[in-house]
Amino acid sequence: MQVIKKGRVINMRRKEFEVKEPTELLEIMRRCTACNLAFFDAEYPYIIPMNFGVVLKDGTFRLYFHGAKAGTKIDLLKKNGHVAFEMHKELKIVLPDLACDSSMGFESVCGNGNLRLLEAEEKLGALTALMNQYLTGREHVFDEKEVRATAVMELVVNQISGKKRSE
Repeated sequence: MQVIKKGRVINMRRKEFEVKEPTELLEIMRRCTACNLAFFDAEYPYIIPMNFGVVLKDGTFRLYFHGAKAGTKIDLLKKNGHVAFEMHKELKIVLPDLACDSSMGFESVCGNGNLRLLEAEEKLGALTALMNQYLTGREHVFDEKEVRATAVMELVVNQISGKKRSE
């Protein structure tokens, strides 16, 4: 997969580790337990790990998050919805006698996109996707009062790249 950034193509240096197929990217994402979101802040980026759900529909990835309706991430989101994300799954650490030969098996997905707060009528589908990330094969029941009190966010992914190394 080629990542386009500011009008130019950026090629992954280690092509043997590159993941290109959307369905394989989705499989990696489903094995991850947290997604790190990076928001724009005044002096430094603000990064926060979050539980998430993922949906791939018509070639577009959508990530869903939930949290309090007030706080730093909501304040930053209201100023600028452009965010970056990263998630990874460590597979295995290889630590031989010679430190320079150490390596790690991993799977990771990175990208960016536009994050927005969802309206009340959009929340249940997003929360269902989020719950399906951690518990599949059953119907999820939500308390209406809790849903109203929760901020639910959707990230429509613009750019995505994946990497996988088996050890």
